Amino acid sequence: MRWLVGWSSAAVGQVPGVRPGRTLRPVGAQLLWGDPDPLWMVGDWRADEVRIVHAENGSVARLAVLGRCAASDADLRVGLFAARGGALRHLTAWAGSYTCVLQIGRRITVLGDLAGARPVFHTQWARGTAYGTAALPLADLTEAALDVTYLAALLACPDSPEALGEGTPYAGVRRVPPGHALIMRDGVPEVSGYEPTASLAVAGTPAAHADPDLAIAGIRDALVDAVRTRLAQPRFVPDPGEDPAPGIGADLSGGSASSTLALLAAGLPGMPGTPLGHGSAAGQRLLAVTFNDLATGSVQAREAELERARSMAADPRLHHVVVPGGPESLPYADLDSGPLTDEPGPSLITAERHRRRLAAGGADHFVGHGARQVLDAHPARLADLLMDRRRRGLLRPVTALARADGPSGRSVLVPFTVYRAARRLARTSYRQGVADVAARLLDRRFEEHGGALAASLAALAWCRPGPAARWLTGEALAEVSVRLQDAAARPGAMVERPGERRARAALARHAADHRVFEQAAEVRSQRLHAPFLDNQVVRACRALPETLRVQPGARATILRSVLAGAGIRELPPGWGVNSHVSTAVAVRAGLRSAVDDLLDLFEAPLLADAGLVEARVVRAALRAAAEGEPVAVDGLTDLVATEVWLRRLLARRGSCWTGTEVPEQRAVAGGVQRLSL
Repeated sequence: MRWLVGWSSAAVGQVPGVRPGRTLRPVGAQLLWGDPDPLWMVGDWRADEVRIVHAENGSVARLAVLGRCAASDADLRVGLFAARGGALRHLTAWAGSYTCVLQIGRRITVLGDLAGARPVFHTQWARGTAYGTAALPLADLTEAALDVTYLAALLACPDSPEALGEGTPYAGVRRVPPGHALIMRDGVPEVSGYEPTASLAVAGTPAAHADPDLAIAGIRDALVDAVRTRLAQPRFVPDPGEDPAPGIGADLSGGSASSTLALLAAGLPGMPGTPLGHGSAAGQRLLAVTFNDLATGSVQAREAELERARSMAADPRLHHVVVPGGPESLPYADLDSGPLTDEPGPSLITAERHRRRLAAGGADHFVGHGARQVLDAHPARLADLLMDRRRRGLLRPVTALARADGPSGRSVLVPFTVYRAARRLARTSYRQGVADVAARLLDRRFEEHGGALAASLAALAWCRPGPAARWLTGEALAEVSVRLQDAAARPGAMVERPGERRARAALARHAADHRVFEQAAEVRSQRLHAPFLDNQVVRACRALPETLRVQPGARATILRSVLAGAGIRELPPGWGVNSHVSTAVAVRAGLRSAVDDLLDLFEAPLLADAGLVEARVVRAALRAAAEGEPVAVDGLTDLVATEVWLRRLLARRGSCWTGTEVPEQRAVAGGVQRLSL
């Protein structure tokens, strides 16, 4: 786990006693710059991932960029001077994925990314503000207790910013929203957006009228630049005995996202291996990894996916590795071990499964995470089309939804049902939509578990309860309902269109889960790269016309055009097949296999001590799911992941800080008795 941490102190003379920076420091940290507003980096950062440029006129003006960034040192200096004049967005326009920390005199600015995969957190401390790219160290610094109401909101409405706000699992530690910067002057924090915004209530978005060919060309250029940025970095050779292979690897499945990145990385000029010849074929071949799930799914489906992967791996610049996965790699396996992540997430349940695949990959490894969220159309975008009077754009998506669950007697009524739901959302104000969900939580009105059509109809709302909400206690749901009611009553209510807002919220939730995935499935000396979550790729994808985005199979069509524009035109039959069905099958199979351990886990759960669930209710749901009854398994996954995370958090020893002024207690010290609503 790698992170940055620092603070902005109050004005000189306002803090009595010794300045904290002299006696308090993070464990294992390296100082980037010192008092009175120090900045540290912690973890196994590589030398080429850290760059600092200074102004040449002798003033205190410096910029630290950590991560993979395509900017040259000259570009960074130009960015430093542009940011001094207030052009913060300029610092987010380079290809790659990175965090920027800017200091101009006593003013410190920390920029998060557009998706939220590189978050920024802050908290009040010592009459100033401490900030970091991880929340747990800040919780240790302030001896924060758990924010159980936030955990309730995370379970009840995981993709609703109205319920989550800017909170974290730790009381007093706040998250900077995606697309915003944290600006501190003499310890006083301010959160400011750096991305231009416009009212979307009446006139259509610029993307609505964009040229489709130009939009796809923009996505191609952004993805090529993102991949090239990683290829241009010095190759890393892990120490002997460590899992990842030297050089660059990529996931390669029969799907569209990961295979697009693998084919681009193999086809661009450069050497995916290492300069000294370590790795396959003198370092000139990309290591492509395919996970073969032998424990679930039909043999025919597995063979079809493997055949598609082998067909793409026939490229002479690809070295193909197939990683078999048996029952030991099912979801819910080996929950007793694993690292402590910054917050809970569903990846805690599948970490061992992913770690087996990633251990066979490269020291720098591409994954296709985020493609669905930046390219696909959230169902609520159908309401945006109605607001733009583009009813013709609804024809193909609603017809596809009518066929999603197979033929039935009511299929002829589905297009009208979808149209009516989209029209209702288009005519519902933001405040009313949020207030309606608050009332639904109080009345315990949840959607019945159904197929793709039911899920799409439920998503045609400003926000909605999550799959785990049905198992929360009435008290927990009441707390979340109050949060929603406060958001609905807040002045200056959101004027974004429902589809735009829901799509941004879904991307932010996925990016947060991706960060948990990186921490939970971490392989030592390996870096995971998710170019679809890069700023420039996100911006390019936002320029897609909605009418193109909402079409059935849009993601595969767009990425096929991206590859064609890069000179890759021959793709195997079935390329771009949806893999979510097989994932759901694996999750249910893993639950059946581990049900006895899960029942033991919820014999006396910490979630029940916190007042969030009743143990007997969850145990009954686990038994029903294991027996094949129609239960929202995703909700049970969220509950199990949160319970596992709580146990790891409360079992940890030590603190992230050392020195004579180190806090007396670690975060959530005191144990379970502090878990109360």
